[in-house]
Amino acid sequence: MSNYKVHLLDIQNQLQNYIWLLEHTTSRDVIVVDPTEAEPVEQYCHEHGLNLSQIWLTHWHKDHIGGVPELLQSRNIPVYGPREELSKIPFITHPLQHEAHFKFHDLQVDVLAVPGHTLGHIVYFMDAIDTLFCGDTLFAMGCGRVFEGTFEQMYHSLNRLAALPARTQVYCTHEYTLSNAKFALHVEPDNLALQQRYQQVEDLRLLNQPTLPSTIELELQTNPFLRVDSVEEFQKLREMKDNF
Repeated sequence: MSNYKVHLLDIQNQLQNYIWLLEHTTSRDVIVVDPTEAEPVEQYCHEHGLNLSQIWLTHWHKDHIGGVPELLQSRNIPVYGPREELSKIPFITHPLQHEAHFKFHDLQVDVLAVPGHTLGHIVYFMDAIDTLFCGDTLFAMGCGRVFEGTFEQMYHSLNRLAALPARTQVYCTHEYTLSNAKFALHVEPDNLALQQRYQQVEDLRLLNQPTLPSTIELELQTNPFLRVDSVEEFQKLREMKDNF
């Protein structure tokens, strides 16, 4: 399925948000994932002749839904998002639960529930193009903070993502990779794959280049949160990271 292409918008805000666009290149239709702000999306679509046709949301936090109302002012398009968070995201038109499926053109999109960061957090997985939009659940060499859910939920959510095909490209929503890499090295100083990756990430950030996407394979080798064997171990690690 070579007629799909992912675009990155760097919001350059304090939270280092990225907005992802997925383009169906034949039609120039795009979907936007977790639009922090509307203006950069409008501008990018205008400059590249893209037609915004769907909005996909992973969870209710403001830096993930902030741009939606403005994007909907001038167009009537479907907004996909977690059913569990409808009360917090009232503009969702297509509420989704675990193992829901829908289509973007001929592309099947699979929805997985990954509670932990928020109770209703979902991710979007497209096996045909090896693509995962995972919001704030899985980060490069890290994971989201456990705000609403339990450590047990987050542990199982990460395992659910770790079980996806190794080739899957991981598109998370923040450029937290360098700080995550520092913590990961602190935890696993003898991990050679991690040492190598840390160097690459540092070089990219010096040039102000994005470090994403990652892959499931790379995360299994270098992400300490995917390398623990129990909820207790995960909780200890996450609490350590919170205070790092």
